[in-house]
Amino acid sequence: MIPLSLAEITALVGGRQHDIPDPDALATGPVVYDSREVVPGGLFAAFAGEHVDGHDYAERAIEAGAVAVLATRPVGVPAIVVPDVVAALGALARAVVERLGATVVGLTGSAGKTSTKDLIGQLLGRLGPTVCPAGNLNNEIGLPVTALRATEDTRHLVLEMGARGVGHIRYLAELTPPRIGLVLNVGTAHIGEFGGRERIALAKGELVEALPAAAEGGVAVLNADDPLVRAMTARTKARTVLFGEAADADVRAADVRLTPAGQPAFTLHTPTGCADVTMRLYGEHHVSNALAAAAVAHELGMPVQEIATALSEAGQLSRWRMEVTERADGVTIVNDAYNANPESMKAALRALAAMGETARARGGRTWAVLGQMAELGEESLAEHDAVGRLAVRLNVSKLVAVGDREAAWLCMGAYNEGSWGEESVHVSDVRAAVDLLRSELRPGDVVLVKGSRSVGLERVAEQLLAGEGEVTGR
Repeated sequence: MIPLSLAEITALVGGRQHDIPDPDALATGPVVYDSREVVPGGLFAAFAGEHVDGHDYAERAIEAGAVAVLATRPVGVPAIVVPDVVAALGALARAVVERLGATVVGLTGSAGKTSTKDLIGQLLGRLGPTVCPAGNLNNEIGLPVTALRATEDTRHLVLEMGARGVGHIRYLAELTPPRIGLVLNVGTAHIGEFGGRERIALAKGELVEALPAAAEGGVAVLNADDPLVRAMTARTKARTVLFGEAADADVRAADVRLTPAGQPAFTLHTPTGCADVTMRLYGEHHVSNALAAAAVAHELGMPVQEIATALSEAGQLSRWRMEVTERADGVTIVNDAYNANPESMKAALRALAAMGETARARGGRTWAVLGQMAELGEESLAEHDAVGRLAVRLNVSKLVAVGDREAAWLCMGAYNEGSWGEESVHVSDVRAAVDLLRSELRPGDVVLVKGSRSVGLERVAEQLLAGEGEVTGR
């Protein structure tokens, strides 16, 4: 964080000081809400959660070096007391961003936000000091915490913006006003909460509405291949840059293909030239993510050959997103279990199918271990059925559906597409899935594990990678 005195912070957040011996003491470290992550000079934000109250850890935070606690009540140690810690964090982030000379890049979308954010961070890091969130810190707490990591030498601040309703992204954009806004796609993630794709598009488009006008440097980076995103051109005063495989895209991909290992390769075309890209990531869906990142980097002055090199060298920074690990016995585990929606599930299955070509050459098979896609509302039955059918159409060797009703729907789709016998199996939980896989896997097999975060299927991948120890699933 840029250095601020406790007196300045108190004024910015509209708080009151309690037990602060020196109001001129500087906060120089990051703001954290886990007392175990406190560093000397930082601030500790105390949240009263459902199971844990951060106020109970205030003394520990000060002992670890925090200069003060942001709290809703006096805690017996130096504290700035505010009515609402979330609102205070937002106000502090807004003030810090206003003082920075950094370019703020905001991005949103139904799928691929975190992977794209990781790519943008790796590209822009080559141009200068860049702050980019770890994982998916994309809500009213994670976004300001990320922004407050920026320092006086930060050139780029990359912020992921999530939404569970109309108005959420508008609020986040007010906290950290972006100059460049990127919308990846409008899919069906959280469609049950939003009430339809049009409502999702309304929410995602709040990002481009928040951008400055073109004359003031505002740039909206939009997916030319998604009609609902392309239509957002009419909702912004900013200059529009299109990316995608469409012929009229400003930044586009041609000759898209997957390597035998399932890694995307393509020719990157930009207004200033073209270059070849072969990515280290897995799955064709990363082509769109790469084009989005390339468009942002191109706008900030990165030459096309450097963009291509950076995309080819970029790795996966966030866990459980097409995380590929080969065991000593030749079994490959693809842990994509962080979350799932229909679009990302289908993309992961296509990546598995591409990897299957290499697997079959080694005498192996492809396994899709799939769980529930949450928050789909009335579309849930149809979407789970469609994923089951796609697994069969892609010639996935074995489908293991894990869970209750939605898992049954996955299997039903596979059955209706012609998968019978032992090709598709419905199991009740993680333990049953791991037991089945441990008894059936053989060298050369490739296992994809994917489901919504609430299902916790990452435990399947973790236990398969842990070897033949005790199964600890539920």
